[in-house]
Amino acid sequence: MIRTHTLGYPRIGPKREWKFALEAFWAGKSSEAELAGSWRALRLQQWDDQRQAGLDMVTAGDFAPYDHIAAMTLRLGAAPARFGFEPGQSRWARHFALARGTSSQPALELTKWFDTNYHYLVPELDPATRFAPDAQDLLDELALARERGLAAKPVLPGPLTWLWLSKSRAQGFDRLALLPALLDAYVRILRPLHAAGAAWVQLDEPILALDLPDVWKDAMRAAYAQLAGTLGAQQGTAGLKLLVATYFGPLEDNLDLACGLPVAGLHVDLVRGLGEAAWVAERLGADKVLSAGVIDGRNVWRDDLDAALALLRGLRSRGGELWIAPSCSLLHVPVDLDAEDELPQPFKGGMAFARQKLGELQWLAQALREGDALSPATATALQASRAARANRLADARMRRAELRARIAALPCDQRASGYAARAARQRARFALPLLPTTTIGSFPQTADIRAARAAFKRGEIDLAAYERRMREAISLAVRKQEELGLDVLVHGEAERNDMVEYFGEQLEGVLFTRYGWVQSYGSRCVKPPVIFGDVLRPKPMTVQWSAYAQGLTQKPMKGMLTGPVTLLQWAFVRDDLPRSEVALQLALAVRDEVQDLEAAGIGMIQIDEPAFREGLPLRQRNWQAYLDWAGRAFRLSASGVRDDTQIHTHMCYSEFNDIMPAIAALDADVISIETSRSDMELLQAFGAFQYPNEIGPGVWDIHSPRVPDQAEMERLLRKALDVIPAERLWVNPDCGLKTRGWAETEAALAHLVSAAKAVRAGTV
Repeated sequence: MIRTHTLGYPRIGPKREWKFALEAFWAGKSSEAELAGSWRALRLQQWDDQRQAGLDMVTAGDFAPYDHIAAMTLRLGAAPARFGFEPGQSRWARHFALARGTSSQPALELTKWFDTNYHYLVPELDPATRFAPDAQDLLDELALARERGLAAKPVLPGPLTWLWLSKSRAQGFDRLALLPALLDAYVRILRPLHAAGAAWVQLDEPILALDLPDVWKDAMRAAYAQLAGTLGAQQGTAGLKLLVATYFGPLEDNLDLACGLPVAGLHVDLVRGLGEAAWVAERLGADKVLSAGVIDGRNVWRDDLDAALALLRGLRSRGGELWIAPSCSLLHVPVDLDAEDELPQPFKGGMAFARQKLGELQWLAQALREGDALSPATATALQASRAARANRLADARMRRAELRARIAALPCDQRASGYAARAARQRARFALPLLPTTTIGSFPQTADIRAARAAFKRGEIDLAAYERRMREAISLAVRKQEELGLDVLVHGEAERNDMVEYFGEQLEGVLFTRYGWVQSYGSRCVKPPVIFGDVLRPKPMTVQWSAYAQGLTQKPMKGMLTGPVTLLQWAFVRDDLPRSEVALQLALAVRDEVQDLEAAGIGMIQIDEPAFREGLPLRQRNWQAYLDWAGRAFRLSASGVRDDTQIHTHMCYSEFNDIMPAIAALDADVISIETSRSDMELLQAFGAFQYPNEIGPGVWDIHSPRVPDQAEMERLLRKALDVIPAERLWVNPDCGLKTRGWAETEAALAHLVSAAKAVRAGTV
């Protein structure tokens, strides 16, 4: 039997309908009932996409209000007791409290989902954690699917992955001690799903793509043996059938573990784990379902259908049931290519978004059923796919001779002097106080700013009028920073739509979509650039704005850039060139901008790399190769300046403990990091390593509307001083302030400046 399915689908809607519904609700402009109505409409639309593509079952449970891990935390009844949820409090309210915090409680920690740009809410556990499972949200979805005559497959994070991704601050506490109670909670969720008509449940265990300690491997075996025994969840039984899904990488040393789990089926990523296909088929055997992830769920290019079909034919020969799927959830790609009416050919013809990828699944299933003698319609579709892919790769814009020559003769990627010598010259130049205060870059993108940008794009105002309004917004940001008493200013980035999109729009070899949005977290969506060919910077991108802002103040003004690794990681990247080579092309573009900023009199330049840790391969044996080329790309972008020019970088929502030598080797004069949600926990790695340069740990979580008071910020700063000497410590928020309003921004920054002054007075 051949079936088609998807592991998950984009949540945001074709034109970000869910984002706008969420933000209207948070602003008090709509009710819970209206929000639930928007959710239902989008859920039905997502299912309709899957039904029209001929999928044999639709997914349920993948459309989380904010985050699927937070949804599972609530489903398990494992929300931290500190939130004090009342018995009658709605699931919506609880979910958003975990995500955004409350007036008295900070939100759950937010961090990257494996090596993607999606952020999940970290479960918060301790020895007192108890589970009170409730599957009502999934039961409601199954009832809705039945109303529509659809077979639904619920999708849940697997128990070992949920536990692995959790954190505990309790000294010496082993999270695996909670596993028996956790498995009981899963059983109490899964049984009602089976009773409600679910024949299959997908349990996602992407940690099978990681280097797992033996104790976790043993726990995985024991956990699924217990689930299978309790639920009768094996192939050929009348019980609930479990499909364990792993993705984001090959199984490697976990291959036998995954194939030996006593479940009815296994999904594997055969885009990143292609070399393991034959081994998986052999070890899995014919009595279990093999779900083959052959369509790339993380890029926007059409797949090579010839190669995918050949692979599937080989897998089918093993016997047993074969399912065809994307490599991972389609959460990571935009919804619909058909909505794009401005993409140039031949590149649009060579692309596929979520709806088109479902179409590729349908074609592969049909071709597999037809065997060697493809029908005329199927053969025609294959030929069209071949031609589209070939035309894209043959386009002359893919390769630029002048750039290839420059890559062949790269300059040195090291600063002229070491940090100590540079720091002395920079202190003499800038004369900053102890514990200098600054922000990360952006200030609120007000309705007026967004309206001006939209009017300019529609042609309702000309370039001169648009630039005048951006200068007004920059002037306002500079004036407010001076009034607040910040020591190092930023221009506020009023002219920028997004920290990656803004630069991508000004680079050759990059194109943009109109509706190619993907979810980063909650209602935060990004529109990744599409790097289709060699990348060149034809002219300066930021200099006029930074120079204008510097002319408004005597205080130092940071020039703000996005670094080459982040530009790479947060883009859909060409598939005909190693990512390391694309990174060097981007590094040269950023290097040229850095040098132009310095020439314009900008003495501090921040090259943001929030995606540096995100790009780290999942397997440790592959780390050094990545760190070598990624580190080189950053240093190449930053190394062409004088000693008294101060290079900053910013990284957020990442763990650094295991890559501190590589972070230090970037040799930024100042690094700012996110630390407020973790109560300065992330800073411990910098202290233990004795990080040699300057550092600004965030004291305000800007992803929550909560405004911390001065005392809270002082407490965090004093914790930071236990780790970092005062002469190397900066004071800043966790991240940029683009998504915040001016009222909360001014209040929080006033507390930040006052906290810095109070701690400074006690330190001098």
